[in-house]
Amino acid sequence: MSLKDQQSLDFVIAGGGTAGWIAAALLARFSPPGTRVQLVESEAIGTVGVGEATIPQIHLLNNALGLDERDFLRETKATFKLGIEFDGWQREGHAYMHAFGQVGRGAGLLPFQQYWLRAQQLGLAKPLKHYSLNETAARGLKMQRGRRTPQSLEMPYAYHFDAGLYASYLRRYSELRGVTRHEGMIARVECDGESGEIAALVLDDDRRIEGRFFIDCTGFRALLIDGALEAGFDDWSNVLPCNRAMAVPCATGGDFTPYTCSIARKAGWQWRIPLQHRIGNGYVYCSDHLSDEEAAETLLANLDGKALGDPKPIKFTTGKRRKHWHRNCLALGLAAGFLEPLESTSIHLIQSAMSRFLTVLPKGAGDPAIVDHFNTQADFEWERIRDFLVLHYWANEREGDPFWDGVRNMELPATLQRKIEQWQSAGFIHREHEELFTEVGWFQVLAGQGVEARSYNPAADSLSEDELKALLADTETAISAEVRQMPDHAPFLRSYMMQNMPQGVPA
Repeated sequence: MSLKDQQSLDFVIAGGGTAGWIAAALLARFSPPGTRVQLVESEAIGTVGVGEATIPQIHLLNNALGLDERDFLRETKATFKLGIEFDGWQREGHAYMHAFGQVGRGAGLLPFQQYWLRAQQLGLAKPLKHYSLNETAARGLKMQRGRRTPQSLEMPYAYHFDAGLYASYLRRYSELRGVTRHEGMIARVECDGESGEIAALVLDDDRRIEGRFFIDCTGFRALLIDGALEAGFDDWSNVLPCNRAMAVPCATGGDFTPYTCSIARKAGWQWRIPLQHRIGNGYVYCSDHLSDEEAAETLLANLDGKALGDPKPIKFTTGKRRKHWHRNCLALGLAAGFLEPLESTSIHLIQSAMSRFLTVLPKGAGDPAIVDHFNTQADFEWERIRDFLVLHYWANEREGDPFWDGVRNMELPATLQRKIEQWQSAGFIHREHEELFTEVGWFQVLAGQGVEARSYNPAADSLSEDELKALLADTETAISAEVRQMPDHAPFLRSYMMQNMPQGVPA
């Protein structure tokens, strides 16, 4: 019986790392009995492994797999994350936070931003951090989870974790559920001469790994989706010109912050991601304005502790594949494209692609109408995330740095220009379809980086000035009271991980 005659699902994943093992784990968990899942990877090929910060949607993935949170925290050396601080992005000495969760409370039909804008014109509004539970807790190095507050305040959270340990964790999960791993280098991709579909991966020792559907997790090389199938690439360096990253971990000391730091530098930005056992650091920059040597020197001079190795350079081009699903191949992770980790979207893009894929799980290449719909959704998701990242660069006042002057004056994508104009006109923000970032996220970045709204919705005048003052004051008071009773982040994490610990697991 030929492969084309088989009716069982048969997947081959090319490449491991975070992308490969997320795909393997989800296929192992949700595919019907009889599905064959094989994964090919080589320990001789390193992974980029900079995606150590996440957004709250990571819970959807971990919960779908049935992972125990305490076990996950222990296995991946994770810490909690309540948001991202942007230091110096508007100008030197100024910082704001894109925190998870709600900011303020709306009234009637209007969201909080409209009342805040009115209060700002009246001189009554404080910075947004006073109205955000997550930011107030994060800056106080506090953390809690699962508490139902009297004021119905929610505190969503994500994680910082070691991406390599997460991949190993999911590998164990997947192999226990029947995924077969093949160690070896992919020497070539064999395609069917008639259909043009991928037929097999041929390894460097001449082993042939056959399958009906292939998932490309080969990183920037994109051996299947681009090397074999030539899906094409949309280059976005005109609006996201950074093309290098220098990464190095360092020793940790003292408390670790329950938030990621993004610090503006001369030709880009530096990340700081605190884990239990170390701090992840990196400098994302544009090589037109900074040499690799200068980037490494700047990075090493701005670490919390001793560097645990030499800085590793990573070259990239920002953009995405023109087709994420092409013939019988799906691209995931870096094979699908690259958006710098400014808003911690790398792992989310892997899990969201797999989530969409599982809803239309194909036995072969897939129906063209389904494939076109999948690619349309992928394009929309990537483009809207791109717009959100571009906003951070464009909305800067760092005059005198050639890099920052350039991005402040670049031509914006029409979709982003429209969003900015709507905000500037009357403080209006619209979340289009299922774009990742909510109105609250856009609000925090627009306001945090000083993009001014000329007016607000006149319906906000329905509150008297005293009622407006009370709305702001009551929100701030409730948040302050909630944060006061929270434990510190580091002790809370240690205590939480110890609960229900299996016998024999070291503390």
